[in-house]
Amino acid sequence: MIDELPMTEELFREDATLLECEATVLAVDEAGVVLDRTVFYPLGGGQAGDAGGLELPDGRRLAVVDTRKHKERPGVIVHVMAPGFDASSLAPGTRLKACIDADRRRAHMRFHTATHLLCALVPHPVDGCSITAGYARLDFHMTEPLDKDTLSAGIASLVAGAHPVRHRWISEEELDANPGLVRSMSVQPPRGLGRVRVLEIEGVDLQPCGGTHVANTAHVGAVVVTKIEKKSAQTRRVVLGFAE
Repeated sequence: MIDELPMTEELFREDATLLECEATVLAVDEAGVVLDRTVFYPLGGGQAGDAGGLELPDGRRLAVVDTRKHKERPGVIVHVMAPGFDASSLAPGTRLKACIDADRRRAHMRFHTATHLLCALVPHPVDGCSITAGYARLDFHMTEPLDKDTLSAGIASLVAGAHPVRHRWISEEELDANPGLVRSMSVQPPRGLGRVRVLEIEGVDLQPCGGTHVANTAHVGAVVVTKIEKKSAQTRRVVLGFAE
């Protein structure tokens, strides 16, 4: 029963560099596979879900095409399987290895960290966000124009500064006492767990974030602003891409 499933142990919250882990199957159905623990990040906070595979003891590898939060059970993560997956072919209790697509994860980490650098350069509330392996974008609530070259140069400077990137946990009470930490208008930090994860880029940015990031801004690499759009009278969209 879904109500009996425990929350998935989210290994990626503490170490985004983990690419695989041993896990036990808890449930299997047409929606996907639920494990007791995982390195797969589920779609959320603007960041796309991870893809990869589940390696079985008999040598089979089952493709995971996406990762989502369970629609009915908070804290449970569903590994969405490739079309044609036979739910009866995988039994609860099976031990396996969960392996993410390393290139996809690294792209997410680089882009997500880059969006924090962009937030430091554009001091306005964010009312939209999307982070994928191919691009990232932020929508800023503002009216003044932005310049691509200026922002690209600013990001390059922060990358070259090699600022350490780390996360820590604060209480919900601490967050309530510092409402200015929340930059996003559209996505609020999750409540009810008693604590909130915040990301700190030393000397650059500090805000709640549950996503995956690199450990130092130097690892972001060459990221540039590819497009700036006026989405509405009060919204400016900035799109990021890899320069190399």
